[in-house]
Amino acid sequence: MAYPLMEHPSGTEFFFDGAFYDVCSDKAEELSKPTDDRTYYETVRIKRGVLLFLEDHMARLTKSVAGLENFPINTNDISDKAYSFLKKIGFGKDGNIRIVLTKDHLLIHLVEVNVPDESKFANGINTSLFQWERQTPNLKIFRGDYKNAVNEKFRTENAHGKPFELVLSDNEGKLYEGSMSNLFVIMDGKVYSAPDDKILIGITRRRVIEALKRSGLELHTGMFTMDELIKGNAAIFVSSTPFDILPVTYIDDNTFDSVSNPLLKMISEAYAGYTEEYIADHLEVI
Repeated sequence: MAYPLMEHPSGTEFFFDGAFYDVCSDKAEELSKPTDDRTYYETVRIKRGVLLFLEDHMARLTKSVAGLENFPINTNDISDKAYSFLKKIGFGKDGNIRIVLTKDHLLIHLVEVNVPDESKFANGINTSLFQWERQTPNLKIFRGDYKNAVNEKFRTENAHGKPFELVLSDNEGKLYEGSMSNLFVIMDGKVYSAPDDKILIGITRRRVIEALKRSGLELHTGMFTMDELIKGNAAIFVSSTPFDILPVTYIDDNTFDSVSNPLLKMISEAYAGYTEEYIADHLEVI
C-alpha cells in the first residue's frame, strides 16, 4: 500500500537529494503524497545536538535495504549529510530526525514524535492490546496497511483513555512487541524479550541489553499471554528511540505495578548513564 515519503515534518527546512527546501514548499507537498516506492527509514534521537547511536541506525538501514533490494548505500555520506543538515538549520537541542531512503532518493527532516511528559516516566503508560503478525519484522520499511491499522487503533480509547502505545500479540495470544517500541517483561527476577526473529531489533533495545549487563542481569527469550503476565505479577516496560525506557501500567483493563519494580529502576539508571557516556564521546562530532 502506498505511503508518503515525508510524514509529520517539523522545523522550517528539510534536505532532499542534495538540496534544502522549506517545509511549506511545493516539494514538501509533493513528498507528502503517497508513493509506491519502497521506502526505508530510521528515526534518530537528537540529544544536545548529538545523533544518538547513529552508527546502529545506519547498520539497521543497510540491513533493511539488503533484505529486499540490496542497492548500494554510503552510510558515512548519509551520516555526514544528517549532521550537516542539523548544522545548516542551527539545531543543537533535543529532538528527533528522520532519515528516509529509497533506491533513488534521500530525505532528511526533523520529525514530530509523541514524546512523553515526565508523568509517564513516573506513573507508567496506558497501552492497548493489538493483534497483528508482522511481516519481515527485522526490516524497517514503511508499510501502509500496518500504519493505517495502527493509527486507527490509537484513536480508540480504553478504560484509561487513548493509549500511548499498542502492545502487539501474535495469533497465539502471546505479547511480543510494541507498535513503535520493543517490549520487555520482568518476572521472577528475570528479564524477557521476544525472540530476535519475531521483532524489529530496536536501537534502544540493543543499548538496554548493555544496561542489563552493567546491572549484572541477562536477557532471556520468552513470550507470554496476558493471563501468564497477570498470574506472574509481571512488570512490563517498553524501549524506543523517542523515549528511551517507559514502564507500562495499563494494558487495556489490566494493571501492572511496573513503576516500583526495583530491577526496572536499576536498568533505567544504567541505561541513562550509558547514554550520557555516548553523548560525551560524540560531542566533538558537532
